[in-house]
Formats: sequence, structure tokens, C-alpha cells
Amino acid sequence: MTPAINALKKAKIAHTVHTYKHDSSATSYGLEAAEKMRLDPQRVFKTLVAMVDNNTMVVGIVPVSRSLDLKCLAAACGGKRADMADKQKVQRVTGYVLGGVSPIGQRKTLATVIDSSANNFDSIFVSAGKRGLEVELNAGDLATITRATFAAIAAT
Repeated sequence: MTPAINALKKAKIAHTVHTYKHDSSATSYGLEAAEKMRLDPQRVFKTLVAMVDNNTMVVGIVPVSRSLDLKCLAAACGGKRADMADKQKVQRVTGYVLGGVSPIGQRKTLATVIDSSANNFDSIFVSAGKRGLEVELNAGDLATITRATFAAIAAT
């Protein structure tokens, strides 16, 4: 079990764990997950970590078919500017490896923003804490367990 799955069980949040065989040569972990599980890429979300105003780490959750709009993320967090966080720091702070960063069960609780498109689906998929492992759950439940807000943060 991963910290993400353990946190969901402890919080008694309905979820389903899905696995697929990860290909180490894949260049986009999120698109690989959508393809291998035969899902609409707009329903599979990736977890990205950014620095807002150079001093606050935040999590942005967007569909794997889109990219993170850093300016919108900064605004959603009350900041002016955001940049992607250093990869090593992301792994250290979240406790997860890149390509398997889950928004759930991170070592340190970070402010989290989920793209509002997640509300278009009964359930969405996010990483369960390692490559090849996804968890399906309701976007509202994801917001509850991560204390997230919703905003339009995916680039068009």
C-alpha cells in the first residue's frame, strides 16, 4: 500500500485502485496511464508541484491532456507568479517519485488546486503514489482529503 491509499482508507473515502504495466521508456506518465487504462485523457489528472512567488510550494492537479497554467495557479493561490518546483525538492517534500506523485498522502500538506474541469466527471483518476498505480475517486472527495480548492488552472 502507498501513503495515498492508506490515507483514503483511513478517511473512509470511496475509491478504486487501478494498475497498469508501466513502460520505463514512456515520456508522459499521465498520458501513458490514460492510454493503458483506455480512459479519456481529460478524466485522468496529473499532479504538478510549483513554487508561488518563489517561496510557497503548491500542488496543481490538471488533466493529463493539458498543461498547467502557472499564472492561473499563482492567482488561485493569491500570488503573482509561479514556476515549476525543483524535481528533487518535489520528491523530498511529497515523499513520492516523479511520475508517481499523488496529491494524497504527501509528507507535507501543501496548498492544492484542482482544475475545475474535474467537476465534469462522476469520478477522476489520479496517481496512487507510484508509477503504474492510479486511484479513481470523486473530485469532491479528492478536494476534501487534500483540502483543495477548484479553479481554472489548465492551459487551453
